[in-house]
Amino acid sequence: MGCTATDMIGALHAGAATVSAHRDELIQLDRVIGDADHGENMDRGFRAVVAKLDTAVPETPGAVLKQVATTLISTVGGASGPLYGTAFLRAAAAVGDALELDGPAVAAALQAGLEGVVARGKAVAGDKTMVDALIPAVDAAKAAAADGAAPARVLALAAEAAHAGAEATEPLVARKGRASYLGDRSAGHVDPGARSTALLLSAFAESRSV
Repeated sequence: MGCTATDMIGALHAGAATVSAHRDELIQLDRVIGDADHGENMDRGFRAVVAKLDTAVPETPGAVLKQVATTLISTVGGASGPLYGTAFLRAAAAVGDALELDGPAVAAALQAGLEGVVARGKAVAGDKTMVDALIPAVDAAKAAAADGAAPARVLALAAEAAHAGAEATEPLVARKGRASYLGDRSAGHVDPGARSTALLLSAFAESRSV
């Protein structure tokens, strides 16, 4: 079964609920290696996304993704807003005007989102950023889609890989962002952006609407 605009809106509601539930965890992760605002910023941004989607319902998955992007960019401060906003904007462009997304389209959207984050943040694998969760997620999504998996399965395997990628950031020394100022002291902590990426993908995958 494909993913429609209605399905995607349901998934975003699930994502917002997950971010809210993990708000304090994300704040704590960011407190030790950043400026402690990641959980608050993400929660505020996704609450705004849900409020926007409750009042203006886009007709295509691409339009939903574009609305999410503009909302996050306008409501989320720090690095998270531009990075997540760019990811959703690139994903919107990748899916175009399609009314329903199949597995390969979902994988292509994730690939485009990753490319947007890399273009915006200039991070590479091993820098201890959300890219370390997104790269394995995209690889898993593309493999699943190539095997004929439906969108929910593509997202489930992407989420599983993203969680492993996020956990793998713990021993890394940050080379990007505020965490990089800590040098070796940044090791021993999971990157909050990688963690929020994995949480969102899990929520999207577990949403009954997708």
